Amino acid sequence: MTTAFEQRYGFPRRDVRLENWRTRPYCTWSFQNVSELVPSAQVSSAAEAEPGEDPSDILALTLDLPAGRETVSAFLERSFTDSLVVMKRGRFIADHHAPTCEPASPHLVFSIGKSLTALLAGTLEDEGKLDPSAPVTRYVPDAAGSAYGDASVRDVMDMRVSLDFDEAYTDPESIFARYRRSMLWNPGPRGQTLREFVLSLRKGQGPHGGPFRYQSPNSDMLGLIVEAASGERYADLLRTRIWEKVGCKGHCMVSIDAEGNARGAGGVSITSRDLARIGEMLRNGGIAAGRVVLSERWVRDTTTGGDRQAWKDGDFAKLLENGSYRSKWYQSGYASGAFMAIGIHGQWLYIDPSAEVVIVKQSSQHLPVDDPLDHETLRLLRTIAERV
Repeated sequence: MTTAFEQRYGFPRRDVRLENWRTRPYCTWSFQNVSELVPSAQVSSAAEAEPGEDPSDILALTLDLPAGRETVSAFLERSFTDSLVVMKRGRFIADHHAPTCEPASPHLVFSIGKSLTALLAGTLEDEGKLDPSAPVTRYVPDAAGSAYGDASVRDVMDMRVSLDFDEAYTDPESIFARYRRSMLWNPGPRGQTLREFVLSLRKGQGPHGGPFRYQSPNSDMLGLIVEAASGERYADLLRTRIWEKVGCKGHCMVSIDAEGNARGAGGVSITSRDLARIGEMLRNGGIAAGRVVLSERWVRDTTTGGDRQAWKDGDFAKLLENGSYRSKWYQSGYASGAFMAIGIHGQWLYIDPSAEVVIVKQSSQHLPVDDPLDHETLRLLRTIAERV
């Protein structure tokens, strides 16, 4: 007998396992149910029901893409989009969800979690508990002897650590596979905890503070730093410093390892509306519902203060030709001043200050990285921001 689960997703629940949960078709379910596969700490268990706004006008827009014109609706289906949420001047104007996506289900946003971890660092800097110019070892003394032993917190926040690490998502024999076992995201012998893995990494060639190098363990290190600087758990920090102040309404969690170390580089699951609310707070210079979440100074530095040369010499210059990177947020280099957070498998938080628009796109793309599709997605985001 076919179950309701199979009718909806096209496969039985028992087929989703640790070795395949990040691949299609299984990720259409698993990206919304990470806690059934990986240990997770609750940030908030709230799940306030919210009516969605009609997305019809936005779905009918046309995109000019390299292969020709395409409707937004067709592009969203082709790019395995689970949800698309649009805000204009602080008001939700469109909510689109795929048939397999529950609006109230927290969706794994992968490396957008890096940007959220940096927001925690920003709140601690505002409180005088964290100094970005300080050495990492001020907060994590056992980092001495690792790649981070002579790095600054700022090097970590801007992905300018000299690190001997290869971000090879699909190589089962790489150091990245060992990294994923340490965080309990892959099957097999665990070996080290996430903390032990990060502190075992060695310095690469060249000094810290050089080109932008996208290496995820830097953000797990930042997670360790914010916990040490505050004396609080990551999940509690996210709830008290961001969640409650912004006025988020849904369920949120972060994956943890066997010892409770939070995955600050990409373990956060969050609803699309709540992610948009965080983006709206940043669009308003760190203010949400009349209260200061982050200082305007910190937000301005994060959204405009990136080193353009470090970006041009780095890993992602082809994605944003005139872009830059600061405190784990991408600066577009567009005339609009747009900035964003990005996660693998098609996760986007796009903020356009000029158009007063915030857009969230959550997806279950099969490939972790798809450069042509990323460029098309940027076209989608820019088109929506310009036309709503």
